[in-house]
Amino acid sequence: MIPLRSMIKAALIAGARPNFIKIAALEHAFRQYGRFENLLIHTGQHYDAKMSDIFFRQLGMPEPDLYLGVGSGSHAAQTARVMTEIEPVFQTHRPDVVVVVGDVNSTVATALTAKKLHLPLVHVEAGLRSFDRSMPEEINRMATDAISDWLYVSEPSGMTHLLAEGQPADRVVFAGNVMIDSLRRFEDRALATMEHTKRGLEAGRYFLITAHRPAMVDVPERLAMFAEALLGLADQAPVIFPIHPRTASKLRDLPVGARLEAHPDVHLAEPIGYLEFMCLMMHAGLVVTDSGGIQEETTALQKPCVTVRPNTERPVTVDEGTNVLMDLDAAAIVEAGRQALSGAWKPGRIPELWDGHASERIARHLAAQLPG
Repeated sequence: MIPLRSMIKAALIAGARPNFIKIAALEHAFRQYGRFENLLIHTGQHYDAKMSDIFFRQLGMPEPDLYLGVGSGSHAAQTARVMTEIEPVFQTHRPDVVVVVGDVNSTVATALTAKKLHLPLVHVEAGLRSFDRSMPEEINRMATDAISDWLYVSEPSGMTHLLAEGQPADRVVFAGNVMIDSLRRFEDRALATMEHTKRGLEAGRYFLITAHRPAMVDVPERLAMFAEALLGLADQAPVIFPIHPRTASKLRDLPVGARLEAHPDVHLAEPIGYLEFMCLMMHAGLVVTDSGGIQEETTALQKPCVTVRPNTERPVTVDEGTNVLMDLDAAAIVEAGRQALSGAWKPGRIPELWDGHASERIARHLAAQLPG
């Protein structure tokens, strides 16, 4: 008789909005594979319901097994609190493997705690590098990669970086992009929301905006320049900007903020759910962002995207996809809007292994690595 293989207890860590999308894909794939017992842990780094609870529901995730409620704070305070809160969880539950995704403070805090307790550690979306250490995410990525046991990579540049940094080749796996797994799984549901129509927006004839990085929203001069760019875009077509209350408050403190709020074609919206935002992205004429994941989603959807940053840790979105890096220059951003609306944007293609099955590949590979 062939002995039954034991279940693998996998601690899946979600901390912030981009994590939820990736963890949802992994949780689903692990559950479907049949050898994993998932322990879903929400650190509470993003604690607002619009940034957290709605995403869990829309992404089909079960209620978290544990909610740590770490809340906001400085990078040091938030990282320390995640470590303090998650250590007794690991000591009590003793997972067979800890899975972290992305590059937020919860990622590196969990990674450090897991390794000091001698727990096997997986980093999904490993190897991404902007080579800009002024970005806290870059520090988090590098530190997490350095101590992980298995590194699952979303694009070829990640393989190059990790091997150059001395990671053993048998621990680095090009698995594809788990964020795109969620996009493909929920694409039809997102379309069904008809969010653009509900907001009176014509498909292909509006601009979708996101901005959240401190380099953008915490420097008044840069935020004012960004607002001027949005005013220029709004003179061509409607602008919709789902904006965090903190950013909205900072805009109101600037002279240009009143002009932005008064413009009839600028829609400053509260943060919205995953499905509604995806629908807006699918129908936008151009997405303007400083995000990481949105560069990937627009490339997968083959939608024009301007990333207002001097660098990107996701170069495949520029080299193969529809993403363009751009300095914070109002005139250049406005011109990009004209090009996108006219259909003159560069063509892009969907990168290798961004096929909606990355999480399944990770589940199969990881199950083969772990005893049982």
